[in-house]
Amino acid sequence: MPKTAYIFPGQGSQYVGMGKDLYEQSDAARELFEKADAILGVPLSRICFEGPEEELKQTKNTQPAIFLHSVILTRLMDRNDVAMVAGHSLGEYSALVFAGALTFEDGLKVVRVRGELMQRAGEEQKGTMAAVVGLLPDILVEICREASSAGIVQCANLNSPGQIVISGSVSGVQKAMEIAKLKGAKLVKELVVSGAFHSPLMQSAQMGLHSALERTAIQNTGIPVYANVTGRPVEKAEEIRRLLEEQLTSPVQWEASVQNMIRDGATNFVEIGPGKVLQGLVKRINNGVNVMGIERFEDVPKMIGV
Repeated sequence: MPKTAYIFPGQGSQYVGMGKDLYEQSDAARELFEKADAILGVPLSRICFEGPEEELKQTKNTQPAIFLHSVILTRLMDRNDVAMVAGHSLGEYSALVFAGALTFEDGLKVVRVRGELMQRAGEEQKGTMAAVVGLLPDILVEICREASSAGIVQCANLNSPGQIVISGSVSGVQKAMEIAKLKGAKLVKELVVSGAFHSPLMQSAQMGLHSALERTAIQNTGIPVYANVTGRPVEKAEEIRRLLEEQLTSPVQWEASVQNMIRDGATNFVEIGPGKVLQGLVKRINNGVNVMGIERFEDVPKMIGV
């Protein structure tokens, strides 16, 4: 029996205008947008629909915006046949709401706090990230170890075969970029980010998130959620809480998550939310599975029969 997996995008997939068609064409979507604005005391729907882009790109706004878009889309669809879920970084919170571990309201609040904490950590300790294409993970781990004499740097996102993002201090990342080029990387590109996500430079944000998660009700999940930190399924509330905290300073094991979902029977992957980043990654990990995306109101009927 074919199994369907929902996957949820993270920061970087946002764009001005996201969700506007949902707001205009669905009463349920409009209600959730308005609820989010009221809960946060921030005009999040306006920021999503109208920008400006600089405001939407602020981590404290980006994270709840993408979370909201993804959760609304799941509410518009038949959800009965979904066997497992995963989300990339921030997307893990959308996955946990879908799986029943978090309520929409609690998920939104903790995502906003997470975004604020990560933005502040990035301002306090300047860091950067870079994409490296064409090197094996073991080689890049060794490169980061070598470059750490110049500053903090580690693998942050193991996204797909040959595509890894590194993160850390500006000096550490730039040194690792130099070494990666010498070792034959096909592409080395610094990313435009507001902080060194998934690195030790997020330690202050992790401490704040620990407090926020302690105050947040988390339930056991109804279906397996494949965790970023381990790449393996998690269902128990206390393990979810611990892994969400660790996630801020740990690498995102996305390739392992997808491979494990396929091993556990997933044949259909549906990206729920803005953009197509995860669809591309899944195809690079295994081009034998079905991949599609649900992003706009008109995409929702496509789900029939999947």
